[in-house]
Amino acid sequence: MSEPVPGAEPEDAPAWAARKLLRAARSGTLATSLAGQPFASLVTPATAPDLTLLLLLSSLSEHTRHLRAEPRCSVQVVGAATGVNPQTAPRATITGLAEAIDDPPLKARYLAVHPYASLYADFDDFALWRIRPMGGLFVGGFARAARLRLADLTPEPGAVAAIAAAAGGIMAHCNADHPAAMARIAGAPGDWRMVAVDVDGCDLWLGERVARVAWSAPVADPGGVRAELVRLARTRG
Repeated sequence: MSEPVPGAEPEDAPAWAARKLLRAARSGTLATSLAGQPFASLVTPATAPDLTLLLLLSSLSEHTRHLRAEPRCSVQVVGAATGVNPQTAPRATITGLAEAIDDPPLKARYLAVHPYASLYADFDDFALWRIRPMGGLFVGGFARAARLRLADLTPEPGAVAAIAAAAGGIMAHCNADHPAAMARIAGAPGDWRMVAVDVDGCDLWLGERVARVAWSAPVADPGGVRAELVRLARTRG
């Protein structure tokens, strides 16, 4: 089971709100087309460190057949509504180009936030796909829409590389030396472990639960990650 996708805060800039929503999403809708006929299907996305979308798709699925013929597609993820009207829910729609990839580190990142998928991830008919964003739309609620440019969906490359290089050490240190802080940051008791970290936040795992925790703003280096973790451990204690 995954934690509910959090809604965007009212004061968030659309680009930052969209990034947080995409990072936290554990389900979404993939829109493909074939010979001009649109098709929509449920998918379970994750994000790479650079915010490209990751999908684990079966070659037997209709949408996979579509993507092989036409890689242009879109993915929509939806947060929690703030009232009874579903239109109050924040949502982000990303348009991009899909490609099948063989990338063990990205597959490991996908499985970190979808651990149940390890049951079938190595089946011959499953493959990892990446969707490179080209743009999109963020709707923060009823009548609150903003276009998303490629620049809005592209974290600073130097920061992405710096944190990716340090991620293994960050996670090992937090899990070995700061288990109590991980539980405080997760907001629930238990032996929570950090399983992913990037410029926008981190993912914490306990049993069948995976919780996304966002930073207060994107960070530029491992020092920024440390500062955010210290802040969260203090404010969520």
